[in-house]
Amino acid sequence: MEARSIEEPMNPYTARLLGLLGTKEPFAVLEETPRRVADLRKRIGRDGLERPWSPGKWSARAIFSHLADAEIGIGFRVRQALAEDDHRVQPFDQDLWARWYGAAEADLAIASHAALRAWNLNLFRSLVPDDLARVTHHPERGDESVDRMIRMLAGHDLNHLGQLEAIASQSG
Repeated sequence: MEARSIEEPMNPYTARLLGLLGTKEPFAVLEETPRRVADLRKRIGRDGLERPWSPGKWSARAIFSHLADAEIGIGFRVRQALAEDDHRVQPFDQDLWARWYGAAEADLAIASHAALRAWNLNLFRSLVPDDLARVTHHPERGDESVDRMIRMLAGHDLNHLGQLEAIASQSG
């Protein structure tokens, strides 16, 4: 299995997530996120689950659900990139997936996210440099290495943790 180099300009979404991560160690962020999510859930309380982080944006319940779904999606993508040469990512529309978040059990989403994160981290920590350098193609963002997908997941965490912090700060 041969790794390809990434030579395309960076997609704005990718640049934003990697910018949020900055110089932070991605594995430290990924490991800490489930604890922070659980803490934020306590701070938000039952009454804050339907509160959006900003007018017209996702509620805490939706963010908790999205984090669990993203963990499924990114874990699957990384595994495909590791297993299949010249893999092409199947994108998903997060807003279409979110249509069912209003009925989602927030605590189940949080527990699912924590379990899936532990499973994914177990895999991510086992990867050697050649694994991290493997590249898959995302039709909307171009080529992405496994390392970049992992770093983007950490930036994604920071993005949604900021939103949950905004909701928690509005809670009594």
